[in-house]
Amino acid sequence: MAVRKQQAKQRQLGLLQRHQQQQQHRKLDPFEAVRVHPSKTFHLYTGSRFQGKQRSGSHSYDVVVDIKHVDLNDSFLCGYLHIKGLTEEYPELTTYFEAEIIGPKHSFFTRKWDADELVDEEHWVNMAHSYTQSQTPSRLCSFTYDHRSEDVVFMRWKEHFLVPDHQVQGISGASFAGFYYICYSKATGHISGFYYHHSSEKFQQLLLAPIQERSFGSVEYR
Repeated sequence: MAVRKQQAKQRQLGLLQRHQQQQQHRKLDPFEAVRVHPSKTFHLYTGSRFQGKQRSGSHSYDVVVDIKHVDLNDSFLCGYLHIKGLTEEYPELTTYFEAEIIGPKHSFFTRKWDADELVDEEHWVNMAHSYTQSQTPSRLCSFTYDHRSEDVVFMRWKEHFLVPDHQVQGISGASFAGFYYICYSKATGHISGFYYHHSSEKFQQLLLAPIQERSFGSVEYR
């Protein structure tokens, strides 16, 4: 009897330890606090897609954006930008980009990529239609913006390299050396922005709308 009681006690202890390990594993899940699931009012999440146009002067180019990862708590997202028709040599270009989400971690001041405060102000002011009454363009760069409590998410998208050939440094007739000033509306899911590079045409406009999913959104079982 003593041996059986000891064996039963050991089994109970083993089950308890496994349960504690499972609970600890769930608490340490690195994506637990930052998972963003699709909804009708919030289209910016891992796996979301957008399509639209980039306009440069009288020219217009088809654009599709694939969002590969979103971490709102870390003010970060990344993905691929596909654009058609820029050059004859490359009928379709795909670049990998990373985003700085304006908020506690990233301010409206860029301070890099050849953008000074005047350039920042010019581009953010051109998105003035998205500001609330308490956030006039003249005040945008003088306070900490919290995208979590606002209807608009401001970002900078910086392209880093071509996909799949990341060793290509430059293409005649196309540039990915600059970056995009981006404004995302939580209410509509639409994205508007401007491409900036000091040697490129000013205010090349980017206009994107979410691509509606034809299947159910992601479901996670616990």
